[in-house]
Order: sequence, then structure tokens, then C-alpha cells
Amino acid sequence: MSEAYRRAGVDIAAADEAVARMRRHVESTRRREVWGAFGGFGGGFALDLARFREPVLVSGTDGVGTKLMIAYATGRHDTVGIDCVAMCVNDILVHGAEPLFFLDYIATGRVDPAQLEAVVAGVAAGCREAGCALLGGETAEMPGLYRPGEYDIAGFAVGAVERSRYLDGSRVRPGDVILGLPSSGLHSNGFSLARKIVFEEAGLGVWDPLPGCGGAVGEVLLAPTRIYVKAILALLDRVEVRGMAHITGGGLLDNVARVLPGGCRAVIDASAWEEPAVFAALRKLSAQPLSAEDLYHTWNMGIGYVCIVAPEDAGRALAVLREAGEAPVRIGAVEAGPRGVTVRTPHAGTGAVEREAAGPGPGAAATGGAAGPAAGGAGGSGAVRAAGAAGADGPPAGARENGDRPGSASPGSGRFPGEGGGRR
Repeated sequence: MSEAYRRAGVDIAAADEAVARMRRHVESTRRREVWGAFGGFGGGFALDLARFREPVLVSGTDGVGTKLMIAYATGRHDTVGIDCVAMCVNDILVHGAEPLFFLDYIATGRVDPAQLEAVVAGVAAGCREAGCALLGGETAEMPGLYRPGEYDIAGFAVGAVERSRYLDGSRVRPGDVILGLPSSGLHSNGFSLARKIVFEEAGLGVWDPLPGCGGAVGEVLLAPTRIYVKAILALLDRVEVRGMAHITGGGLLDNVARVLPGGCRAVIDASAWEEPAVFAALRKLSAQPLSAEDLYHTWNMGIGYVCIVAPEDAGRALAVLREAGEAPVRIGAVEAGPRGVTVRTPHAGTGAVEREAAGPGPGAAATGGAAGPAAGGAGGSGAVRAAGAAGADGPPAGARENGDRPGSASPGSGRFPGEGGGRR
């Protein structure tokens, strides 16, 4: 081991230990299409062409945002990896894609093998739930860039869908029914506001009870983002779905609007589902009254994923989702009108909060030639994020944050220890 490098803050021996601890978690996600052994330079994935006539690969990337600060404060690191996977695979699922493989990037100031193992164990748990392989990753030790005990994580998912079954919302029509799937809480969005309310304004600590929620602040806020893959893939096999939305940064107002064509307006009735206790607690603890716009444009308010189907298919869709273990709710309908979203809610003084959508919407952009929709998806709503849309409580989509990346890794990819060092 380089003593000079260790004195500079990069501990290769600790990174080696972290890699060894991660191995069993990575290998627990292996799919039959995965090529290569743990520790290679790149992860191979042999797409099963017998399953697709014209496969379209769909990719997505995201992170966990300032929810990580709750993990730092509690010392619990085994759930944020699930969040990272969920934020990525739920996004590509919107386009009908089955998640195939996932990669992660973890950056820290000092490698703590036990901490990193917990993070990667969460990533692997998320991958198993989504049915995708943890194909690789990167662990970067960058002394001086992060405070002790802190780290960041980002993920990258790739899935596939038959070209004829690619969804972008262009098939949505007035009269269609909107179904909602419950969230587990905040998921991974709106934590900057939640932290301000809970810690700064209410003066609570992570181990204090969160009023009305049946648990401590840290426990409630760390509830992992739900992964909807298995239920939605079952739905897609049996029902013609016209559009879907993952409810992330921007809430119902922004995310549902992204999958609406011109002339279509989503009208959602918030009384159709019960507001989860965490949102009621945040409203009550806030030092300033939160408007309906604050609520429905920041948090998911209890609905983590939306499906849009024809009215004649709504009953079957509800039944399929229930069979898959979900608790779907009919939350609204698509009406003819200006492209956008109306949420009818008692939290609005006028009875409703509205959001007009920018641009012409899905189906209006030029096609991408033989490959399908134009880059970024029809109407500018892509597999990752529309320009300006909020990510996981982080920078606007379209913004790219670049860091040191001297290495790469995968289960076919070796994460070699060191500054920007790697694993797998």
C-alpha cells in the first residue's frame, strides 16, 4: 500500500476492504444476461434478442438529493441505495421499459468500508426489487471535498422496450382515466423544504417523534422510495396503457403535465386518496402556511406513480394492479382543454391549484428517424428529465455536475481503490 497516498488521505487498503464487502451484494443481483466476473473493467450485458423484434434502449440517471443528510444524521445508510435505484428505474419505466441493469457512483471524503457496504447493500436490494442487475459502479475517495462521514450517490439505469410499445403519452386522449399508486412518503424529493420545516422551524431532532406519524423524524423521513416495476410490467402485459408519470420533483403538477399531448388537461381530485401523515405533519409544523402550490409542486402528496388508461380499461387496470400487490386509486380524468394539470384540493383557497404546461407536448416533436422518438423523447420529455424539471431534490434537469472520475467499475468492472478509485 502506498504510505504517501494514505498520508494524503486516500486509503487503498480501506477501499479494498470495502470492495470485498460489496461483492456478495452485487452478485445477488446477477441476471443470466450478465457477462464477466466481479472485478473486471467493464460490465457486459447480452441483450436477449429473442425477446425483442425492435428493441429500444431507455436510460435514466438520478440521485437521492439532500435526503442523504438524514442518513448522515441517523447513521443509517442501508435505505438510500434503494432510493437511488427507485429514482432511476421508475423514470425509465414510464416509457414502458423493463430495467435491465444499473450502475452507481459513490463519492466520499474518506472510505468507511462498513458505511459503503450498507449503501451498496441498499442499491442491491433496490436492484433485486426492480429485477435488474447491479452491473457496476464507482467509488471515489476524494479527501477534502466532503466532510467526515458524508458521501454522495448517483445512479444510472438502462432498460429495454419493444419499439411499438414505447410510451411517451402521445396516445392520451380526453376521457381517459387517471390512476394513482401510493407513495411511501416524501420518496426522494422536497427534502430541502422538509428539513427546513422540521429542523430549523420546529426545532426537532432526528430521534424526536414526528407528530402523528408513529415514528421518529429520521425513521419517517428515511422511508425508501417505492419501486413500481413489477406491478407496472404486469399491467403493461395485460392492459393498453396510454401514458404514465413518475411523481418526483415538481409533484403532480409538473410530472403529469409532461405526458399530456396538446388539447389534454389532467383534472385530479385530491380527495380520492388519504393524505399521508408525514405531509399533514409538515403542514402543521411549518412556521409559514404552505399554499396548495407549495404542496403539490414540491411533494408527491401521497401519489408516487400515475397511469393513464382508456375508460373501458380502467376496471381491468385496477384489478391487475391489485393482483400485483398495489393499492391503486382512481384519482381523476383527462379532459379537453389547455395542456396542463388541475388538482382539486381543500388546501387551495379557490378549491383547486393549476399548472399550465409549456410546449406542445408528446407527439408534436420530430421523430428520431428509424430509431423512434427524437432525442429527449417526443415533446422534449425524455427518459431522464425534461429541461428545467427538478431532479431528486437537486439541480434542475439539464444541469450536469462533473467531478473527478479517474476510474470506472462493474461486476464485470473493477472498482479499483484510490482517488476516484473503483470497485467491482
